[in-house]
Amino acid sequence: MSRFQFVADNSTTFEVKRLCELVEVTRSSFYAWLQAAPSREARAAADAALAERIRAVHEDDNTQGAPRITAELNDSTPAGERVNHKRVARVMRLEGIRGYVKKRRVVATRARTRCTGSGGA
Repeated sequence: MSRFQFVADNSTTFEVKRLCELVEVTRSSFYAWLQAAPSREARAAADAALAERIRAVHEDDNTQGAPRITAELNDSTPAGERVNHKRVARVMRLEGIRGYVKKRRVVATRARTRCTGSGGA
């Protein structure tokens, strides 16, 4: 729970001024947070819709990561509906959608190399 949410939940019981002092936030920040609630809800709804589009692409080929899924989503879409690769990566991370990560080969031992110099003088 955020500090702003605490103030909002208890604002019917106590004064907002006192609650803001208690949790050490400014009143103007609290009211700005309160005013931005509809845009946060709209962004969450848009992210949920994007997550469904990402899942549809990911089910076709589950090896794809954020860059390829972004390219697939932006392929033949109008400029107003394109999505940024950072947003796709963030939504994938929040939804637990992962592409295949190729394991790197680890060399356990290495052969010793001998110095082939001119013999000891």
